Amino acid sequence: MTYEINETHDPNLKSWVESANDPNTDFPIQNLPFCMPWPATDLPHLGIGIGDYIFDLNQAIVAGLLGSGFDPLAEEIELCDLSFLTEVYGTAILTDLRRSAFEVLREDAEPEIIEDAKDCMVLMSKADPELAFEIGDYTDFYCSIYHATNVGSMFRPDNPLLPNYKYVPIGYHGRASSIVISGTDIKRPKGQNRTDQEAPPVFIPCKNLDYEMEVGFFVGRGNELGTSIPIGEAEKHIFGLCLVNDWSARDIQAWEYQPLGPFLAKNFATTISPFVVTMEALAPFRTKAFEREPGDPAPLDYLADVNNEKFGGIDINLEVFIQTEKMRAENIEPFMLSRSNMKDLYWTIGQMLTHHASGGCNLQTGDLIATGTISGKEKSERGSMLELSWRGTEPIQLPSGETRRFLEDGDEIIMKGYCEREGFRRIGFGECRGRILPAD
Repeated sequence: MTYEINETHDPNLKSWVESANDPNTDFPIQNLPFCMPWPATDLPHLGIGIGDYIFDLNQAIVAGLLGSGFDPLAEEIELCDLSFLTEVYGTAILTDLRRSAFEVLREDAEPEIIEDAKDCMVLMSKADPELAFEIGDYTDFYCSIYHATNVGSMFRPDNPLLPNYKYVPIGYHGRASSIVISGTDIKRPKGQNRTDQEAPPVFIPCKNLDYEMEVGFFVGRGNELGTSIPIGEAEKHIFGLCLVNDWSARDIQAWEYQPLGPFLAKNFATTISPFVVTMEALAPFRTKAFEREPGDPAPLDYLADVNNEKFGGIDINLEVFIQTEKMRAENIEPFMLSRSNMKDLYWTIGQMLTHHASGGCNLQTGDLIATGTISGKEKSERGSMLELSWRGTEPIQLPSGETRRFLEDGDEIIMKGYCEREGFRRIGFGECRGRILPAD
């Protein structure tokens, strides 16, 4: 399933919210992502991003702005996040909410509607973000062949990709409890380090702290334990996307990953952006799945689908910036480390979801599934510092005169994502940022 392009994607549509008409905004009326900000109240409110504002859906429903169809929600809306709404009312209610908000926010809405809606607007800069879904489970994949080849080349120069990579979407189960919202400081983790191969390991703060530029998607509708999700039905179970920074302790990872894979090197923190961009908003930016090299195996039957092959990719530009403590002190703007694109993933999000459930695993509303580091062919497209500095052997030069092999205390990583296509409005994901604090 892919969403059809409809009137909500019309590039000529404008909003009465003037900042939403800025061609550089992430949040024009054609986007309208969901979020859960903390306004000047004691509870977070379900909202929708529009320009520099958040349209408070709680207030709008109570005020009757979105129509009588949402009256049953008025008494319990203070309790609602996206997980609650989806589990109780089904995914269709979120589509209906977004469409009703679209009618209220468009430039040609009735004057009295606009006046009432102005009372429901909260400046993004005045609201602290919260997780929009209650995330019960988190899975991280490894679906960028360029990233996998780069990392494999560091450890296995003669055989970078293991034999299973082109047959099976590789992933691991992450830690949902340590997923944090953009803007949360990240404390440098501790773990076992054995960089000195002649000595026993020592338990110390991570030396080689890294980021990973990823995209995540939320499960909107789950499946029963023991059942699977056909590839042709996969996207019916996906609600929307966000940006993900899967922080990684590379020196800890190098020692502990044998033989079972990531553990403490990955479980200390994962940062996500606050806005959930819907699959409907992304409809104009769908593209074909990754074009495999001649001789590569075709996906096995359960992962093969004509529609997925034609439209399974998503054209999302991804950018990573760094700002060090020194750069902030000297008012030096964040420096771009890399730019990559989600369409370079070897496996699509539909294939990830289908494979995840193929053995009977019961996915649930609000589960977060991430793509793994997204890298491209060129050095400027490498989505982690491990790749950019080639395991620390090629230091990165910063405009402050500093160099980086890996992240140091005080460094802030800022990730951005946006979609552009001729004939459509640019839409974006907001920022996914986090600053490194010293270990205890």
